[in-house]
Amino acid sequence: MQKWNHFPIPFAIMDDHDKLVSYNQAFESLLTGLGKDKNITDYLQVVPNQSDPNLLMAKITGKDYLVIKKQIKQNENLLVGIETSGVTDLLEALNDLKRYKYELEAVFEHSYDGIYLTNREGVTIRTNAAIERITGIPKHYYLGKNVKDLVRRGILKNSVTEEALKKKKTVSFVQKNYIGNITLLTGTPVLDSQGNIDMIVTNIRDLTDLNRIQAEQIDYLKDHEFQTESPQPKNEYEEKYGIVVQSEQMLAIFETAKRIANFDATILILGETGVGKDVLTNFIYENSDRVKTGKLIKVNCGAIPPELLESELFGYEAGAFTGANRNGKPGMFELANGGTLFLDEVAELPLNLQVKLLRVLQEGEIQRVGGTKPKKVDVHIIAATNRNLYEMVVQGEFREDLYYRLNVIPIHIPPLRDRREDILPLIHLFLKTYNQKYQLYKEFDYELIDFLTVYDWPGNIRELSNLIERLVVTVYQDKIGIDHLPKEYRASEIVGRQTQLSLKEAVEDVERRLLRQAAKKYQNTYEIARALQTSQPTVVRKLKKYNIKVKNE
Repeated sequence: MQKWNHFPIPFAIMDDHDKLVSYNQAFESLLTGLGKDKNITDYLQVVPNQSDPNLLMAKITGKDYLVIKKQIKQNENLLVGIETSGVTDLLEALNDLKRYKYELEAVFEHSYDGIYLTNREGVTIRTNAAIERITGIPKHYYLGKNVKDLVRRGILKNSVTEEALKKKKTVSFVQKNYIGNITLLTGTPVLDSQGNIDMIVTNIRDLTDLNRIQAEQIDYLKDHEFQTESPQPKNEYEEKYGIVVQSEQMLAIFETAKRIANFDATILILGETGVGKDVLTNFIYENSDRVKTGKLIKVNCGAIPPELLESELFGYEAGAFTGANRNGKPGMFELANGGTLFLDEVAELPLNLQVKLLRVLQEGEIQRVGGTKPKKVDVHIIAATNRNLYEMVVQGEFREDLYYRLNVIPIHIPPLRDRREDILPLIHLFLKTYNQKYQLYKEFDYELIDFLTVYDWPGNIRELSNLIERLVVTVYQDKIGIDHLPKEYRASEIVGRQTQLSLKEAVEDVERRLLRQAAKKYQNTYEIARALQTSQPTVVRKLKKYNIKVKNE
């Protein structure tokens, strides 16, 4: 120990009976601090939660030391002490971290929803026990497998992981799984410090089980004469405005709408027919200051004959044309002065009226039909369309300058099939609404709710609302089930069930629905034939059989 005498780190040699044999000056200073007994072994403790008994810790004269014990000879052990400021706090933090890890693992493993993690390549790295209950497949089967392989093997119909990786945002699917249960899958990307996707966390919720529980809950509340507003909790939008905003996409849209409501920039709302463009317009108007200064006037540009549309929008002077009001008539722009004008189906505006609309947007003034003087108007314009305006510009069907004037703040509302979290609360909302309207007490069984949740809804919210009203009004029984669906919907439900449809009827119903959807999407029978992988004469014959017209033919 002589050569280590002046070394600043404490060294000591201790026999097997914990008696000090020798030590250096640094170690002697520790002994001096301890007092006359010089018994350091009383201060040595095994580091908590460590399996190595030779890793010790000590607190001497207010300082923390990490001590390593090593046998160097028979009956001789070397002690090396390293002063470590805050080692006690570090060890406590380590214990807290271990406890936190245990709690997280318990939550992960015992979650009622299925959870699985995939890396950035789509390979499953971890999953929990709930996935076995939901899918009927042992959880270890998923480990190490790429989601693409699971789709190929039929375990999954679609991969929410692949969509989340592609879009770099949260994505949700509703689908039937391997054993026939309807599940809601939500994939959420986790980003690293550079903003790249590190992993995908997927949550799997068994909607079949959830719908059954909700149906049983409603029955229980009814039997016990309890009153309940809705089995779904209401958020601020349903409470205040009576609208369903459940999915992340719609929450983002309505939060954006709330922020821009008081800006006079033109808003262009895009989306398929029936997605709720009119509802969003009402929301923007009601959250703007213009609700105090003017009205919300709505014009459907596709519902008014072109020869009358100009006078409806801009008004006319007395004697402007035969049959005109002798005092003239203000147009929609004048009626909306100080407020908001909603131009629905704006893509249907004739080119000559597009010029006049452009002038309103640029100059803030209109001119009545037959008038000679322009009039100033203060109107916030919200336009909407289900068509691709940019393609219409390219094809010369819509003015480019007007397109850019309208497209200042574009808002795209996704179709209902892409935001399935909204379907269940919409079902409850419409069922309650029509029960109150017709003073009825109709209920849906959980199998019907399963079908409504998984159906694609080509007509979106409007179609869902119309179907629910139809069922409430036409079904005699108070309990409405899947067998009460109209025939055209039952054709979509034939998989996994016996139905009253013959095979021929089922095939015809599927053909009719496919052709009806294709006729809305494609421009002519040749495009439809390519999409459906059949011949053009066959398409023409089938369209005639089902009395379906292509929109551009």
